[in-house]
Amino acid sequence: MLTTAPRGTKDILPVNSSHWQYVEQVAREVCRTFAYDEIRTPIFEHTELFLRGIGETTDIVEKEMYTFMDRGKRSITLRPENTAAVVRSYLENKLYADSVPNKLYYIGPMFRYDRPQAGRLRQFHQFGIEAIGSAGPLIDAEIITLAVEFFHKLGLTDLTLYINSVGCPKCRPVYREKLQAFLKDKVSELCPDCQSRYDRNPMRILDCKNEKCAALTVGAPEVSECLCPECHDHFEGLKQLLSAAGISYLLNSRLVRGLDYYTKTAFEIQYPPLGAQSAVCGGGRYDGLIAECGGSMTPGIGLAIGLERVLLALEKQDLLPTAQEKLDVYVVAQNEAAIEEAFHLALQFRNRGLATDLDTMQRSLKAQMKQANKRHAKFVALLGAEEIQNAKVTMKNMKSSEQQLVDLANAAQFIEAEMED
Repeated sequence: MLTTAPRGTKDILPVNSSHWQYVEQVAREVCRTFAYDEIRTPIFEHTELFLRGIGETTDIVEKEMYTFMDRGKRSITLRPENTAAVVRSYLENKLYADSVPNKLYYIGPMFRYDRPQAGRLRQFHQFGIEAIGSAGPLIDAEIITLAVEFFHKLGLTDLTLYINSVGCPKCRPVYREKLQAFLKDKVSELCPDCQSRYDRNPMRILDCKNEKCAALTVGAPEVSECLCPECHDHFEGLKQLLSAAGISYLLNSRLVRGLDYYTKTAFEIQYPPLGAQSAVCGGGRYDGLIAECGGSMTPGIGLAIGLERVLLALEKQDLLPTAQEKLDVYVVAQNEAAIEEAFHLALQFRNRGLATDLDTMQRSLKAQMKQANKRHAKFVALLGAEEIQNAKVTMKNMKSSEQQLVDLANAAQFIEAEMED
């Protein structure tokens, strides 16, 4: 239907856009203080990037991508996440020639064909961080600290940080064998997705949301039992750094995240009042992703924060900012002869940086004043035949209702002076 947005999408109306701007402003300010620079990648990429980058055994690739053939017979996919795209840009634009590590952030829409529900849309928005080039746990701790600071700046409470280590290519095969041995006699009882994961990527079975699969994996061996010395030391270093920063966390051995590229550190921040969609932030280390996408072996770590879920959490805690007065002055033409002068006066105000509107519908004086009230204008500039004849303008303070006749040439300075008091 032409009058209905596609299922799983949502308009951000003017009444709500200020909330989005507020959250994005906080995100940008936190990134500035942590010395992260913004990167903007295309909304669509070659499909192969996500097949190789995300992993063909993931739900995203198997079920959720918006993929189509363009007119050049190329397979194109709307980005379902942004880490792979950032890595592609890092390689294509030779960002590795700049200072190391590359510390980047992004804010923008992602697309997944999923069952729409509160906090989960088919077009959704993420604030994400990527740090490429540093291998030690210090950058892991910095990334997690940045996320915690972002939520702190917003005033959110009741958040829980979960961390885990998912190992590396050296120690993960050992864990894979142990997990497969544990699940061997249970495979036929698993859901169809997990049955296919048993051979391809059995760790993903631990991430299944099917209640029966969750019950069948109770008592499964933990990856922490199989970590190599390097992964063990890395994880211990991360825990020490988080404790030193005063950041509380819980260990979650079942936290493996939903993407194949994670190595070593995996983490998630949850806001339980959101229910099933309680994860507001997730991320981890991806030391093999750059090589998988055609570069050299380069360490990296990132996170993504779902902005829709953050806004839901802010609403639940009554932390969304109240609407501010947006209009400094509304210019009113009391008759047709005053329209041209009203237009010039509005331009004068705008050139001085004052938020200004004026009537473009040739409405009555009463209707224009009603509109000024509706727009929460701080001042109204009234122009009639007498004002124009004397090069004056009647300035009305909408809060005090006081009116004053001032020179047209000084109208902007008058408002500026009044606003400073």
